[in-house]
Amino acid sequence: MQEPLLGAEGPGYDTFPEEPAPEDRSRVGALQNKRVFLATFAAVLGNFSFGYALVYTSPVIPALEHASDPELRLTKSQASWFGSVFTLGAATGGLSAMVLNDLLGRKLSIMFSAAPSAAGYALMAGAHGFWMLLLGRTLTGFAGGLTAACIPVYVSEISPPRVRGALGATPQLMAVFGSLSLYALGLWLPWRWLAVAGEVPVLVMILLLSFMPNSPRFLLSRGRDEEALQALAWLRGAHADIRWEFEQIQDNVQRQSSRVSWAEARAPEVYRPIIIALLMRFLQQLTGITPILVYLQSIFASTAVLLPPEDDAAIVGAVRLFSVLIAALTMDLAGRKVLLFVSVPAPRGPPVSPASIMFAANLTLGLYVHLGPSPLTPNGTIGLESAPLRDSEQPLASPTSYLTLVPLLATMFFIMGYAMGWGPITWLLMSEILPLRARGAASGLCVLASWLTAFALTKSFLPVVNTFGLQVPFFFFAAVCLVNLVFTGCCVPETKGRSLEQIESFFRTRRWSFLR
Repeated sequence: MQEPLLGAEGPGYDTFPEEPAPEDRSRVGALQNKRVFLATFAAVLGNFSFGYALVYTSPVIPALEHASDPELRLTKSQASWFGSVFTLGAATGGLSAMVLNDLLGRKLSIMFSAAPSAAGYALMAGAHGFWMLLLGRTLTGFAGGLTAACIPVYVSEISPPRVRGALGATPQLMAVFGSLSLYALGLWLPWRWLAVAGEVPVLVMILLLSFMPNSPRFLLSRGRDEEALQALAWLRGAHADIRWEFEQIQDNVQRQSSRVSWAEARAPEVYRPIIIALLMRFLQQLTGITPILVYLQSIFASTAVLLPPEDDAAIVGAVRLFSVLIAALTMDLAGRKVLLFVSVPAPRGPPVSPASIMFAANLTLGLYVHLGPSPLTPNGTIGLESAPLRDSEQPLASPTSYLTLVPLLATMFFIMGYAMGWGPITWLLMSEILPLRARGAASGLCVLASWLTAFALTKSFLPVVNTFGLQVPFFFFAAVCLVNLVFTGCCVPETKGRSLEQIESFFRTRRWSFLR
């Protein structure tokens, strides 16, 4: 990119002349109408299932290490594949979303994901061989990748601008709630029943979505104007004046009535937002969030920790949920870029917090593993080091030593920083900045790139740990957080309070001073 993406805002500059009265009436009506929240809830149940399935291996891998059935007892290599194959399925789901998102529409694509999800949980619940575990994990990953590409777009397109930030955080919020539910249920349920419980949100999602409308923008792009008007009226409420909003959406859809050709893809208003979205998804995964969540309980078991690993995992899940709630409530007030800076090192941070949450947490974890006390017993959890990582001269951890709280606290702060910034914001910005004509395919491409990166990290995490030590991945993740800072400051636009049509116009007119 030769031109800077950011710039100073000129005095008296107004890119988008608006008609405040109709827009205000529309927004008020949208906020008073609860149906848009119901439609959002129905859709993001798919994210609940996604979050649940993503961390399914956290309590299951330790359980299958000691399985009585030799056909199900995992070796180190099998544990690595069982943990990582979900992301490979998710990448395939993202690739499928490039077609299904525009072919079936956002809502039907989300509903379609229920079939592989239900089949995957059924296979894992009734597994009597490793191949059934792998296939079930792959199918739930495929469903997760499909919903990850479709749900943010659906929620973004049905939401009014004033609450789009809060509603746009709900996919990440529900995914976190799904993960927390898995951690909590894992304290009591055996691993087969955990798979059975995963069927419940899938069935509820199908039931609720059957009564929800499709995206008005998608309906207009298919020439179903009357149905689009009815969908928008249903979402905004009977007393809302939707004429201004409908005309704005209609005008935008008419300008982009055809799909993007390869020649048009070279236009700055098309490739710039796609590149930004792709890089955000790539860098998000490089922070290490997926391997940390997938192997969370095993990571705790391989370090000197005060609490049982399963309790530590449940606590981290609760912190993650609380942090996403904060992000959902503040991103429409503080803005997207502010929260991204909060979750990576700020160049001029406050004196009490000179380093950022994610960077400091990853660095602390790496230093603790490298220099801190060794566990009382050699690690018995499959998938991480089979031998002690550190020198024998290092002291063993005392069962009551407060120093052994460091891994839990550092992981909590890492999850908090991610969940308040790079977790929900990247999904929201992806759905906001991508051009309508390429939104379905581009969102699928972003999810594909994201989960291919996640697969590479998750599959290589255990071999790297066994070869170089657990501290090495955390030092790498800390370095990535510094790269994220530079990328956020140079390339990420602020979209707070702007409609999707205004954001597209911003990229089309190349007036980079519009966003800060």
